[in-house]
Amino acid sequence: MTKEAILCVDDEVLIVMAIKEEIKRHFRERFIYETAYSAAEGIEVIDQLSAGGIELILVISDWLMPGMKGDEFLSEVKHRNPGIKTILVTGQASRQALDRIKAEGLVNLVILKPWRNLELIEKIEDLLG
Repeated sequence: MTKEAILCVDDEVLIVMAIKEEIKRHFRERFIYETAYSAAEGIEVIDQLSAGGIELILVISDWLMPGMKGDEFLSEVKHRNPGIKTILVTGQASRQALDRIKAEGLVNLVILKPWRNLELIEKIEDLLG
């Protein structure tokens, strides 16, 4: 049986850890939970998981990060793995940017900051089935 992983990417350590702990508390040992603090680090983690034979099934990414914004990062993620599920977490993106990101099929869901933990878990449950 292939191990499955969820990756959380945000340049704010507290946000990454909060999301990771919340989903880990809910899903327990069902998944491997990885974190990254930039888009570049996220790509490195994705490559490491792939090399280790671990299937990445969900990426949760912030939108506003230094170096590469979340939509650019998720575009790269989708290019590498078209079937992957993605969630964009943002408190900064404009309505136009969100509409474009959705239209391009880069994200399955957008969650606005500040999120409610129950909402986050329910949306992940719906997305992963």
